[in-house]
Amino acid sequence: MTNAKTVKVKLVKSLIGRLESHKACARGLGLRKTNSVAEVIDTPENRGMINKISYLLKVEG
Repeated sequence: MTNAKTVKVKLVKSLIGRLESHKACARGLGLRKTNSVAEVIDTPENRGMINKISYLLKVEG
């Protein structure tokens, strides 16, 4: 396994009533339920998804 940088993201707000594209971003990051945590590789694509739904997330370095 490579030593790629990772970012921990936690879904702190519900996806109920959100835009479909925002729900898709959360699913793409591996987040399903409120308070679920995922560790994703720090790529420009993942950064874009994190920025798009930043109001729903808590991000840890």
